[in-house]
Amino acid sequence: MSGAPEASAAANPYRGEVGLLLGDIAHVLRPTFSALVAAEDELGPLFALVERASGGELKLGEMVALFWHCLAEPGTQSREAFAEAVTSAGLAACAPALRSLLVQVLKGGG
Repeated sequence: MSGAPEASAAANPYRGEVGLLLGDIAHVLRPTFSALVAAEDELGPLFALVERASGGELKLGEMVALFWHCLAEPGTQSREAFAEAVTSAGLAACAPALRSLLVQVLKGGG
C-alpha cells in the first residue's frame, strides 16, 4: 500500500459533496434530497438538528447518522464500523465536514 488515502472519487464541491477522511479511507458525503430525507426520518427535523449543532448539543450518534445517510458510496463497511471510524478520527477531524453539510441544509447547494 502506498500510504495514500483510499478514495473511489474526490468530493466535488460544485455538486455539494464534502470530503471526510477517516483513517486511510477518504469518504464522499453527498447531501442529496433522498439522503437528507432518510436522515430526517431517523433524526427528526433537520432544522432542529442544525439548532442543536449550533448550540453545541449535537450528539455523536446524530453526526454519524447524518454522515451515514449522506455517504455517496457506503461500500461494504457496516454502519457500526463506520461509527467506530468516526470516533477514532475524533470530533476535530469531522467538524469541517459536519459544518459543510449543515450549511448546505440551511442554504442549499450543489
